[in-house]
Amino acid sequence: MANADEIRNAYRTLVKKCHPDQFLDADEQKAAQEKMIALNLAYEQALRLAVPRKATTYQHELSTADAIHLADKMLGQRNPDSALHHLNRAKERNAAWYDAQGRAYMAQQQFEAAHQAFREAVRREPDNLQYRRGALDAALGMKNSQTLQGKIKNFFHKK
Repeated sequence: MANADEIRNAYRTLVKKCHPDQFLDADEQKAAQEKMIALNLAYEQALRLAVPRKATTYQHELSTADAIHLADKMLGQRNPDSALHHLNRAKERNAAWYDAQGRAYMAQQQFEAAHQAFREAVRREPDNLQYRRGALDAALGMKNSQTLQGKIKNFFHKK
């Protein structure tokens, strides 16, 4: 089997011979264009076969408790983006996971997303007052962000 360099060299040689710009006649250009399409498809397929795909680097999954712990640590450092990143690595999602997600969205002042996360936490554990409080805070945040004062505050917060 040919290696990637041999395939590239053969491709370049063939491209020089059948490139549509080599021909002045419209019919010859059209035929050359069809050959180029077939050549490009064959080139891509040959490279796929010759060059083994590297294993994609998959970030290791975390247990839900570890993901929440890391998210809480990132929230303590005022880094809600990293908190959400760690939460997304969790194997499973439970009520505490949705609560942590809601807190991260609150830190980003994404009140609607936070409200939905807290509502899911409440749906999973209806008797948990912390989750209910989070949902209420997010609902108030949504309401306040719609006022003129809230819009001005959000504008300056984003700057």
